[in-house]
Amino acid sequence: MEQKFDFDRVIDRRNTWSIKYDMEGRGKPENVLPLWVADMDFPAPDCVLEALEKQVKHGIFGYSDTDAAYFETLYDWFEKRFGWKTEFDWLVKTPGVVNAIFTAVRALTEKNDSILIQQPVYYPFMTAAQKTGRRLIVSELVNGAGFYGIDFDDFENQILQNKVKLFILCNPHNPVGRVWTRAELTRMGEICVKHGVLVISDEIHQDIVYSGHRHLPFAGLCPEFQKITVTCTAPSKTFNLAGLHISNIFIADSGLRDRFTEEFARTGLSQLSVMGIAACQAAYRGGEAWLRELLVYLEGNMMLIEQAMDSVPTIAFRRPEGTYLAWLDLRAFNMNPRKLDQFITREAGLWLSGGAAFGPSGEGFMRLNAACPRSLLREALRRLTRSAAEKLK
Repeated sequence: MEQKFDFDRVIDRRNTWSIKYDMEGRGKPENVLPLWVADMDFPAPDCVLEALEKQVKHGIFGYSDTDAAYFETLYDWFEKRFGWKTEFDWLVKTPGVVNAIFTAVRALTEKNDSILIQQPVYYPFMTAAQKTGRRLIVSELVNGAGFYGIDFDDFENQILQNKVKLFILCNPHNPVGRVWTRAELTRMGEICVKHGVLVISDEIHQDIVYSGHRHLPFAGLCPEFQKITVTCTAPSKTFNLAGLHISNIFIADSGLRDRFTEEFARTGLSQLSVMGIAACQAAYRGGEAWLRELLVYLEGNMMLIEQAMDSVPTIAFRRPEGTYLAWLDLRAFNMNPRKLDQFITREAGLWLSGGAAFGPSGEGFMRLNAACPRSLLREALRRLTRSAAEKLK
């Protein structure tokens, strides 16, 4: 297939207010190659840029809200890609998925209630519980030679022993890259229904899924799961729109939705940015061909990492099923998190996300964002393999 879109083009992001690239005040040397925070080094699709340019030329950026056509665009995307049929009344728009998770935690639980997460996992799950005065309960994922699974007995025991009220699910999973199967999702859902546990399902990486795997919306598996779930989606990871602050939250149960919207009202936030609305609608309407090529490119990047790590006995890596995040196992270096971060920064000249941030079971790991032009990735892998070889001497 002839490539239509240029993902090899390197764009200078320094001095653009990018938290990924602008080092000032972040304690990193200027020469490090940043592959940490989860945004891509690719420009958004042309259809998005054209929609934003149209809004800029219009010249007025007043208070804005979505219309029926916006929902129809979302409906078509979810139905076509995942077979999930949403309804207009289910939709609540928020500035971002993390905002929605915090809102749902406050809305659906009380102080000192227990919230279950599966570490290692995206660290705002942990802070959403801790910063709101809830009890954090962890059911660790089981790491079998880099393939992570679920200990269902422990999952249920943690719920029973701690009277868990809410479970935060990550699907596809950040950082370990699993795309949970129907059987896995069903087993977790049945346990939650059995014990009256509500679910926040973070599905922000839903479109970044590789060949041989398929994303399944948790709420779409059966009516019982739909009744207990707040589904968090956004175009931001798929189309690199994080800075436009728009997410689409689906809550089928009217009681849960009323509680969520009431708590969201307390934040003082109201309408979305007109630029976010325009970008989201344009991406879902016209970005499918761009996404198809992006997935091929990203899968090629993951294969490149796999090939490089095969030559490094001290670093283990298993290709992810989804997300553009590579979970590197450096436990063989036998370093504490601070020393490992210093080694990666000073010796390898890279800025990666330290695994300890994702929970104690992430210690000794590093998360590498592979959503970058291949020339940058090759240079990162050259630095990493060279420093690892020198460490072995």
